[in-house]
Amino acid sequence: MTHAPDSGKTPKKPKKLDARSARLAAALRSNLERRKMQQRQRTTQQKTETQAAARAQPKER
Repeated sequence: MTHAPDSGKTPKKPKKLDARSARLAAALRSNLERRKMQQRQRTTQQKTETQAAARAQPKER
């Protein structure tokens, strides 16, 4: 059996792995953006509810 000459270079990642890594990175970024947006919405909603509750309560003297 003959083997190809060893050029001393490490083999590159197969394109499938590169594509998978890119897809995973994109999915992680979009997931992080979505979670941040949800947290901002929750924070805004909580502030709105707190302000509405404060306005609804009569002031004590």
